[in-house]
Amino acid sequence: MDLGGSNAILFSMAGRTDVEDDQGTAFAPAPAPPTEVTSTSGGNSYPGFSCFTHTPFYCEENVYMLCKKLSALGLADPVVLDLFVVFISNDHRMTPLWHQKASKSPDGLVIWDYHVLCIQKKGEQGFAHCLTWDLDSSLPFPLGLDKYVSEAIRPMFPLTSTYRRLFRVIHAPIFLNYFASNRAHMKDPLGNWISPPPSYEPIIAQDGCQNNLQEYIGMHAVDVVTDIKALSEGLYSNKFGVLIDEAMLETFFSFVLWQ
Repeated sequence: MDLGGSNAILFSMAGRTDVEDDQGTAFAPAPAPPTEVTSTSGGNSYPGFSCFTHTPFYCEENVYMLCKKLSALGLADPVVLDLFVVFISNDHRMTPLWHQKASKSPDGLVIWDYHVLCIQKKGEQGFAHCLTWDLDSSLPFPLGLDKYVSEAIRPMFPLTSTYRRLFRVIHAPIFLNYFASNRAHMKDPLGNWISPPPSYEPIIAQDGCQNNLQEYIGMHAVDVVTDIKALSEGLYSNKFGVLIDEAMLETFFSFVLWQ
């Protein structure tokens, strides 16, 4: 599968790493652990990747732990009111992102079945005043949302409907209370791990739910919300957040977060 002349790597967060190129299909190893980096954004220094929990192919849990760590480090609101968890997928579970560490392509292109990252609103209102925390990206960490969208999402890149991305945005306090995963999606039919799990116990929701990951991943274009008022209300009340498409990205992160 070729997008824009680049060899596209199909990565499943359930561990499938099918590489499609001129040589046919092969398998690629799991991405190496992130290296120690200290980055700056807007004149502020931020801790390197090694300060955060990162388990390859468990991006939803990595972001769960990242939200808690940002709060513990004093880099986010004590109860994470300034953080938003974003699941990226679509009807076909084929979502291209660039500058991903798991890629073997020069431009870092990977087609994930789904991906998860964290957005933090900072200071002044506006698209450019949000930070993106993506532990699987090779871009600076963290990075301004406007730059991340331009480099990693590339909304102007022509894509067929199969690859058009949808975004499920959940307010972090709600996500930390209600997200749950028993990691069943990471086991093969014989019950063996497809990719080694995190060392800590599976995450259980506040209400006792042991697994609702698919509720976050499942996305359908017909369910996209475009009404600003509905988005504002749903973002801070819905357990599974609100669903937007690429056309709403800038509007959502420029206005809705501050409503």
